Amino acid sequence: MASDTRRPTARRPVARRSARRRRWTAALGAVALIAGTAALAAPANALTAAAAPVDFPTHCVPPPIAGIPPIDGTTTAQITVDKAAPKVGDTVTVTYTVTKPAASNPVDLALPADIMTPSGKVTLGGAQTGSVTVTGPKKNPPVPGKGAFPPFSMTGTFTVTAAGSITLSPGDYNIHTSYIMELDTPCTVTDPPAPVSETVVATDQPGANERTVQLGTASGNPGDDVTVTGAKFSPLTDITVVGRAGAAETADRTTIRSDAAGGFTATLQVGDLATTGIVAYEGGAWSAEKGAGPAAYTVVDDTPLPENSQKLSASVAAGTLSMSQAGDTVELSAVDFGTGGAAGGDLRTVTVKDFRGGPAGWSLTGKVTDFTGPGGRIGAGELGWTPACATKQGSPSTCAAGSPGPVGSGGATLASTPNGAVAGGEFTVDAKVSLNVPAFTAPGTYSGVLTLTLT
Repeated sequence: MASDTRRPTARRPVARRSARRRRWTAALGAVALIAGTAALAAPANALTAAAAPVDFPTHCVPPPIAGIPPIDGTTTAQITVDKAAPKVGDTVTVTYTVTKPAASNPVDLALPADIMTPSGKVTLGGAQTGSVTVTGPKKNPPVPGKGAFPPFSMTGTFTVTAAGSITLSPGDYNIHTSYIMELDTPCTVTDPPAPVSETVVATDQPGANERTVQLGTASGNPGDDVTVTGAKFSPLTDITVVGRAGAAETADRTTIRSDAAGGFTATLQVGDLATTGIVAYEGGAWSAEKGAGPAAYTVVDDTPLPENSQKLSASVAAGTLSMSQAGDTVELSAVDFGTGGAAGGDLRTVTVKDFRGGPAGWSLTGKVTDFTGPGGRIGAGELGWTPACATKQGSPSTCAAGSPGPVGSGGATLASTPNGAVAGGEFTVDAKVSLNVPAFTAPGTYSGVLTLTLT
């Protein structure tokens, strides 16, 4: 990446930097944004590793009606998260994608589209242990007789309760088919746990809500009982356990009292077809401060259809959290030798698209390197910004701009959205940036890299 500078005189404005091609980090959607002023620019080299697909041996048991023995094969899967660096108390959305199931259609009869409902578990290890219940939509292409099952994705959430590295591994999964009969093909990890596919690094957050809720199963027929376990609630307190459909509570509800350690085990009968998740909370109404969840749950509708009727179903597929920027070079105004002062400009507009469809918000942060040039360094703390954020009409979440102030090498928040019952939307983020150039800074090009990270 060669610069295009001219030799300045003592009173002559510094030459500008040519535009550079942006480089992206794979996992978090972070980008390096080049800033140029009297003049500011440097190579972008902030790269992070993406979640890795893994292979693991799996034991799958076809429905007894198929009359075939268990299948011992290999599953290929990948775990991804919406937050790679959460804080204790944050909710992390987990996606478990099976790209190559070990099982296949056990019968000669072809299966039509949209009759498969997957569910499963993701195993946590390291600083936090346990499992995450995940479910997928009733969505699949047609499967020929004895043909391979297609890839599928399942999502769920967990609350971070401990600081440190938390590993995520694929766990057992089940493929439920609803065609002529309701059948299950459970697949278990032969030698658990499966290899680690993703790792998040959590940090402490004093006063964070560490309440958690887990389900004994990820799906069931209408009226089935679900075992719900909770931890780190207030001791000896009444806990409401209730189904959720988006932000609204459903008719599935029970109340239980926590034990002396703040834990509980409840049995919830789930009969409302609208239920897509289960939450637990203290007090008379849900609050993010005294609640946990939602843990994903799918009600498998096995209601017989009236004669001469057809059932129509549509599913909404969860998307991703992503960002893009309108260019990768910012040219700040020049300052004079002997005078110094503020070199100002505008950050290139960043567009954030949160199409995950879950409860988690996002945070866009930035950090900058020192600015280096012929006269030495201008410290990273001399770069400040005044952020601005706009929310596209119809978005469930509302974007909040970060506070004006220095950016520095430690970083600062550019914009964010809060967690909510339903979060997401499309947002544009801007900022006025200003570099404080000391008087009598030697003429020349001073370059630094501003790295933006979306989590």
